Amino acid sequence: MRYAQGRGLTDAERVARERARLEAVARFEAGETNRAVAAVLRVTDRSVERWRRQWREAGQAGVSSKGSPGRPKLFAVQMARLERELERGALAHGWSDQRWTLARVKNLIGRLFHVSYTVEGTWRLLKRHGWSWQQPARRAIERDDDAVEVEERGLAAGKSTAAACNGWIVFEDEAGQSMTPPRARTWGRIGQTPVVHVRGRGAGRVSMAGMTCYKSGERSRLIYAVREYTGRKNQPKGFGWRDFRDLLVRARIQLGGPIVLVWDNVRIHLTADMREFIDATSDWLTVFQLPTYAPDLNPQEGVSSLVKRDIGNLAAADLGQITRAVKRKLKMLQYRPQVIDGCLAGTGLTLGYE
Repeated sequence: MRYAQGRGLTDAERVARERARLEAVARFEAGETNRAVAAVLRVTDRSVERWRRQWREAGQAGVSSKGSPGRPKLFAVQMARLERELERGALAHGWSDQRWTLARVKNLIGRLFHVSYTVEGTWRLLKRHGWSWQQPARRAIERDDDAVEVEERGLAAGKSTAAACNGWIVFEDEAGQSMTPPRARTWGRIGQTPVVHVRGRGAGRVSMAGMTCYKSGERSRLIYAVREYTGRKNQPKGFGWRDFRDLLVRARIQLGGPIVLVWDNVRIHLTADMREFIDATSDWLTVFQLPTYAPDLNPQEGVSSLVKRDIGNLAAADLGQITRAVKRKLKMLQYRPQVIDGCLAGTGLTLGYE
């Protein structure tokens, strides 16, 4: 039975290994050669050479196993503390950024517990306890988590309001895209960074305003408006309060029921004209405000992310090409309610009315 190198042994393999060591000592004392011992015990010649050297230096005690190198070196209490420290982030432990690399985790283990791990051993330890290499989500430092928790309870009240009036929960958000496309991953030759050629000249911007609409028992909807700004005189750069008013009226017509609107606190949403419109339509429109710096609670952010991912590395000849690409992606998403549902699931919110 050959023993694999570089991995932890099972209990049965560990017992068999210890028996092989003891039998090797008896054969050393009988004067057998290394090759003969290795052939009988079915181990490598190198293992027998190491055992013979240990036997000469310390006798049978030197050959006895010191324990499996794959056995965890941290107790459960120590591992729990390590996980708490990892959750605090690398910045809290003196590094200049928030990346946890294997070398940094290895260093942290040494600092906290005076235990030495290899980089590979650190990887195995983290994998064994449910950690993985991931791309983190960004979150603003100014975010007030207490306000977010309060607002999540407010959204639960919004669901109850929608249930009481048999209405729709509608999340609204805006996004924009210039002539410079987002960068997306692509295959390339090792050592040669792929280059996407884009136009350095040309002004303009494509603005998107979208609404993801949900109602228990109904197909999820996406309602949107796209505006192209080319820099002409007196051309509006983005959406005004009238555009949001018209979009809400269109949503009311398409959905055919009351709307519970959830959006953020940008200035255009809080203008006097917008508030007057909301007050005048209170029979079918109820508004809840998201807290500041909490885009992760808005599923429309996920829709915008999907649109931008689709136009990644787009070498557009003009702004019109970007506009057409944005409209095509939004139109495609309208026919994929399961994707819109996935954007809601990504926020951690549910449709279950409370």
